Amino acid sequence: MSIVKLGVIGLGNMGQVHCKLVSGITDFKLTAVADTRPGRSERIHNRYDVTAFDSGDALIKSGTCNAILIATPHYDHTHLGCLALRQGCHLMIEKPISVDKRDALRLVNAHGNPDQVFAAMFNQRTHPAYQQLRQWIQAETFGSVRRVQWTITDWFRSQAYYDSGDWRATWVGEGGGVLLNQCPHQLDLICWLFGLPISLYSQCSFGKYHHLEVEDEVTCLLNFDNDVTGVFTTTTGEAPGINRLEIAFDDGLVVYNSQENFITVIRNDKSVTRAIAENAAFEKPGTTQELVPVDGDGGQHGAILENFAGAILRGEPLIAPASEGLRSVELANAMLLSGWTQKAVSLPISARGYRQRLLDKIKRSTFERKVKATVVENMADSF
Repeated sequence: MSIVKLGVIGLGNMGQVHCKLVSGITDFKLTAVADTRPGRSERIHNRYDVTAFDSGDALIKSGTCNAILIATPHYDHTHLGCLALRQGCHLMIEKPISVDKRDALRLVNAHGNPDQVFAAMFNQRTHPAYQQLRQWIQAETFGSVRRVQWTITDWFRSQAYYDSGDWRATWVGEGGGVLLNQCPHQLDLICWLFGLPISLYSQCSFGKYHHLEVEDEVTCLLNFDNDVTGVFTTTTGEAPGINRLEIAFDDGLVVYNSQENFITVIRNDKSVTRAIAENAAFEKPGTTQELVPVDGDGGQHGAILENFAGAILRGEPLIAPASEGLRSVELANAMLLSGWTQKAVSLPISARGYRQRLLDKIKRSTFERKVKATVVENMADSF
């Protein structure tokens, strides 16, 4: 294979972005597109001279592409992804890979051919700040991690945003709110940097700031292995908001604010462990501060797409294997489960148990009845 013939399914905002990016990458030939909404496929067909289909199923079964990119609403990811993998196509899937753990497991387990490349669009992994933080954590440059705090509140959305589509911010349309729509990247990065927590307790507010039925604010206490603790806070109802990740190490403090082009590193002159054992009663460790530059954004979606093509054509290792997307789905599910029950939750969670609770939410959803009946039927069939 000398070039990847790519089909894009789902031509909303991100699907159109992907079409534009792919058309500028030499390893790809944008070959086909599909969308169920009338007119969308035809517009992209006219712009890029590609074959247009009125459904993802039809595109996949046509055999016109050897790779598929799925950028549809969340609930369609599992069905279309499994179909593409069974058809022998390489697959790139937008975040989250599925709405719930059970569907995510179905999708991951459908990938049985090691020659098929299966990747997820976790573009924040390309960002040099997070790559630097991961390198420091793995090398224990500042000793072991003791505490993590991530405040990601710059997701402000007005009521007009939610009113722009009757599927938005509904259990049946998206399967959740800020955790399933805005925050999958940060949930993935938590797992990528620190691993999946072993337990958590979350306070979720449902429709606190907006007229909607899903979560628009979450504060979660996280417990990791080795007694590492964390706090994760997010909302779509705060402005101006901030995206600030703080990591307390044994040898100091590291802070990254996404609005700055540097990482703040405050080093202790001795570890906290030593200082607790050796210092006088009120004597803190001495510190020095350094600003580590962050150069650019790492290429983001374009870099993930180039890596996907490189993995197919040249065997390059994936930046974001789709199988790792299972962790962020489970983390989102666990936060919601804790919010619903107002109890601490241990991970891993029961895929079947969570799915049943989600199905109950969907049955009570205010979303359009015909679509709701189809989603409920499909979810019940996959138990």
